[in-house]
Amino acid sequence: MAVQTGLHDIEAAPRDRGAVLGQWNSAVSSYYLIAGASAMLVALGLVMVLSSSSVDSLTATHGASPYSIFFNQARYAIIGLPFAWVASRLPPAAYKRIAWPALAVAMVLQLLVFVPGLGVEANGNRNWILVGGQSIQPSELAKLALAVWLGAVLARKRPLLHRWLHVLVPGVLVALAAIGLVLLGSDLGTAIILILLVAGALFVAGVPLRMFAVAGVLAAFAVSQLAQLNESRVGRIQAFFEPDCDKFNECYQTTRGMYGLASGGWTGLGLGESREKWSYLPEAHNDFIFAILGEELGLLGTLLVLALFGVLAVAMTRVIRRHTDPFVQIVTAGIAAWILGQAMINIAVVIGLLPVVGVPLPLVSAGGSALITTMVALGVVLSFARHEPGAAEALAARPGVVRRSLAVIGRSTRGARA
Repeated sequence: MAVQTGLHDIEAAPRDRGAVLGQWNSAVSSYYLIAGASAMLVALGLVMVLSSSSVDSLTATHGASPYSIFFNQARYAIIGLPFAWVASRLPPAAYKRIAWPALAVAMVLQLLVFVPGLGVEANGNRNWILVGGQSIQPSELAKLALAVWLGAVLARKRPLLHRWLHVLVPGVLVALAAIGLVLLGSDLGTAIILILLVAGALFVAGVPLRMFAVAGVLAAFAVSQLAQLNESRVGRIQAFFEPDCDKFNECYQTTRGMYGLASGGWTGLGLGESREKWSYLPEAHNDFIFAILGEELGLLGTLLVLALFGVLAVAMTRVIRRHTDPFVQIVTAGIAAWILGQAMINIAVVIGLLPVVGVPLPLVSAGGSALITTMVALGVVLSFARHEPGAAEALAARPGVVRRSLAVIGRSTRGARA
């Protein structure tokens, strides 16, 4: 019997490996990886916003409620969920049709931030509009609209993208106009994310690398010049490169974030046990939520977040490689560069590798416009994943969750009766 069991194990191992490989090569793997990682990041974000914002909520409500910021974030997640679901069910052709109108609407909304009485300024950035007592950040909508628009334009001109003129007109020029509107509101962080988005779309569209080299030099020069237009920003950048930065002024926020990460250790202090959120760390529930996450959940918690973004990176790369439609490939690349690039910049700022630029951690940081738009963007990529070769047939052949659950219950009931 022992020999037979051993032979069985030896024969079963290749079959198990084959099953795992078959699941990875499944036409619906991208769909489930994106949906699962996105859901986990949103859920983790809600938990961390609840924990990190309690003190600020008490201050904002004069001690009435420690949950006000969390309730807002939960409401935004609930609003974003049906929009993301609808986005995941629309076919790619629908996005091609709305590409131009969507970008036009986004740019008009971005112009509204400069209308007196409608535009709102915060922390030196004029990047919000106030509608019915609710603030909206049009630049977040511009990210998604620009990604879809670039996909429609670059896919049509793909055979001509080896020429400078066809790269510039209309793709790069319109993108620069959108970025310029954001920069007029002094939001350099969002402008950098838009540049990453455009670069990702152009790269997958097939623009020659020599053009990227020239554009990279020009973009670096432009960002360095624009950074000098804001005295507060200049102070943060200069402080970042100083070996003896004043930890109570320019480097205060970064230092407190590092304190939070360092005190978390391997497993963290426990949910709700952060010390930095007690008004020591500015923007604890927003730009620096990763520091609170590391303090309360430790190194293991931060690695979990990195792993989930890694899953998104693998899944979106898989969509780009497996899909045959250039429009889908380019839009997915733009969205991936936006979400993953923003996550990398946010985490790099928190751990002290970059100066503070003021970008939130996608799906995790507090912020209504950012959360809803990112959820919808991932819904768009889910739509593309549903239309990978063979994915639609595979999804249609699989029973729904309710039917699978009822089938399991039915089998259990019959087994109990037997």
